[in-house]
Amino acid sequence: MISGIIKKLRDRFPRKSLMGQFLRYMVTGGVAFVADFGLFALCLYVFGWHYLLANLVGLVAGLVLNYAMSILWVFTACKRILEKRKLAEFTLFALVGIAGVGINQLLMYLMVDGLGINEMVSKMIAAVLVLMWNFGARKLILFKKREK
Repeated sequence: MISGIIKKLRDRFPRKSLMGQFLRYMVTGGVAFVADFGLFALCLYVFGWHYLLANLVGLVAGLVLNYAMSILWVFTACKRILEKRKLAEFTLFALVGIAGVGINQLLMYLMVDGLGINEMVSKMIAAVLVLMWNFGARKLILFKKREK
């Protein structure tokens, strides 16, 4: 049943299409978020760290996982602008991610300290907004549409 759904989605939204890439990026983001969120919760509740430090640790782990999955699965049908210069490519990927971290940290601060929203709820809201930022920026900067 699940494999049938995946096949239908894959056929309807091929790797070359923007929607296909976005759906793959959402899955990638989901996997990276699980790692991020798990480390965040571990550092916050088990180690007793401040929520902003715990958030940063989770985000860095998510960034590394996201890069690997983006290169190997999401944007394989795209021309990678810096494919032969992997360090430069990762640096730009990370810079977009660092901007995302800044956006995420700001949103966390505004929601937790400013609005009094629970840390875990704030984390989920910020993650969705930053997912959209990261996909759009990375697609525009690093992963161009292949020319025919």
